[in-house]
Amino acid sequence: MTTTLRPAEPLQRGSAGALSRRFQVCVNGRPVGAVRLSTHPEYGPEVARVQDLRIEEPDRGRGRAAVAALAAEEIARGWGCGRVEVSVPADAVAALRLATALGYVQRNRNMAKRLAAEAPRLPAGSAARPMTEAEYGPWAAQVTQRLAESLVARGVPEAEARRKSAQAHARLLPDGPASENTLISVLEHEAVPVGSLWLALLPDMAYVYDVGVYPDRRGHGHGRTLMLLAEAQATAGGRDRIALNVFANNTPAERLYASLGYETTEYHLYKSLL
Repeated sequence: MTTTLRPAEPLQRGSAGALSRRFQVCVNGRPVGAVRLSTHPEYGPEVARVQDLRIEEPDRGRGRAAVAALAAEEIARGWGCGRVEVSVPADAVAALRLATALGYVQRNRNMAKRLAAEAPRLPAGSAARPMTEAEYGPWAAQVTQRLAESLVARGVPEAEARRKSAQAHARLLPDGPASENTLISVLEHEAVPVGSLWLALLPDMAYVYDVGVYPDRRGHGHGRTLMLLAEAQATAGGRDRIALNVFANNTPAERLYASLGYETTEYHLYKSLL
């Protein structure tokens, strides 16, 4: 039997060269599922995304999804994409196994945690304060640089990565440290600054956008204290759930979050098409 993709709609064209299209997954012309292929809205038209891949129950377990994914990759190559990405919910074990078998590599994951009603206390000697205007400028430059570097690692040209990073910073922090529902804090231990935290109070959860211990203060447990601070601020802000993103090569951070009770909610994987 032959598994193919049949267009379910005309090719959709957006700004800056964006493309997307929905397909039926067919076996000898018989529809058995669906998939959506698009270029990435953030990383540009050279990066594709395979989304909403679904095979109907009677046709599962016969390799249909694998053939559909590979067919979508060929279409992405025809669009000029050099990389393809997929996002897999943590409980979709079969989908994660399939992506790995097809050569996808984990780039990062989302993690989240339900918060207790009572906010955690910081260790003795540790306290937080709002970041000052003088501290904000150098901190913002470092955060923007790190985001640009992560985009370059995903295949975005450097100039474009810097532009997108600056745009993201302007969107998320339009008023700097005074931006609405935003807490940018400095953690001090024995009155000495040891790290910083950027927490957003989103409508349904708190989100850790950036957390970091200063290089000369690492190895003393301040990373754990910063995460306790994030939980305390989230609870004070009326949120009962907190989430974050962690890159796959950041093993110490993954271990820290897991030890604090964070659980993976979604994996993000990529594959080179070159």
